[in-house]
Amino acid sequence: MEHIIANLLRDFDQGKMTRRQLIQSLALAATAASAAAAAPAAAAADSQLLKATNFNHVSYQVADYAKTRDFYASLFGMQVSEDNGKQCRLTFGNNILIARTRPSGTPRVDHIAYTVANWDSNKEQAEAELKRRGLKIISGDVKTSFHVADPDGFEVQLGGLRQ
Repeated sequence: MEHIIANLLRDFDQGKMTRRQLIQSLALAATAASAAAAAPAAAAADSQLLKATNFNHVSYQVADYAKTRDFYASLFGMQVSEDNGKQCRLTFGNNILIARTRPSGTPRVDHIAYTVANWDSNKEQAEAELKRRGLKIISGDVKTSFHVADPDGFEVQLGGLRQ
């Protein structure tokens, strides 16, 4: 790309093309380069074994899960389920927020979970793909989900609808 731009600028400097022709040529080169770069990514996305279909849940570690539960349930009308005195699920639409008391009391987002298409029929292949990519499975059970770290160290969970 740099070579093409250098040639276009040289031709402009030598008077071989007008400013309009230069701008049109640069725009065309940029568009072509963008399309060429996007094509492999789009093709790769279509053939992905681990195709995320939606967020499954976000896991919060909070100072007091009961206060968090009451806040979200009363303000947003989230439905409380699986409340065991230490954590609960707050459901809204097809989304889940899991609030759990963190022993240190310092709030943080624990992990984000993604629902993966065809999880039930591709669990073993998913595990093999994670290993092939050199990703260490932090925790998980092939029956429900796996946890791995993303490039920034954030924990990511992937699995089926029920994680």
